[in-house]
Amino acid sequence: MNSDYKKTVNKLLASDINGCRQFFMNNGYTLEEAYCNILEDNLAEAKRLFFSIEDKDIRAKWGVFLCGLISGKIEGYPSYFALRNFLEIDLNLLTMYYKGEYVENIVKYADWLYTINPEVHKFIGRVFLNNHLEEYGMAFLLKAKDYFYNDPELHYLLAEQYFKQNNIPECKKAIENCLNVLPEYFPAIQLQKKIEKNCEY
Repeated sequence: MNSDYKKTVNKLLASDINGCRQFFMNNGYTLEEAYCNILEDNLAEAKRLFFSIEDKDIRAKWGVFLCGLISGKIEGYPSYFALRNFLEIDLNLLTMYYKGEYVENIVKYADWLYTINPEVHKFIGRVFLNNHLEEYGMAFLLKAKDYFYNDPELHYLLAEQYFKQNNIPECKKAIENCLNVLPEYFPAIQLQKKIEKNCEY
């Protein structure tokens, strides 16, 4: 992986797409060129590019499906691992580029995608939280709790948010739920100690 490629990828991930698509196109980086086309609202070209390499690139196969989610013309369905590996990353990228309509089109399929991977609501919630959209993030985390209760990370994410809101009673409940699922979950233990220390003052 050469330095020019790394610089261009970092530029793209820093929400500066100017010149990126041209670089990827000129140097044969078809997958990256396809993503640039999504960000430039050229879904048809993005899908064509993904499709041209989907037999040799698992992410391109996901890319074809992603274009369908965005456009509302779904073909086939993704694998458990595709959702685990790519959904959160791509939602985050689209959110960074203020592609609210694309994000909305994807997340409206969350209840269906959950039947393939039960962590989907958590993935979506985490993206929203990481992009300072706490209200939406909490809504998806709470929905995830209904579907996938035995996930210690999910309870910890809720505890963390309750702590930020200074809602200590709910934070304590979420920590308790987390440690009931996995007693050794270190971040929850640390947060519990932090609360106990604060309560001493």
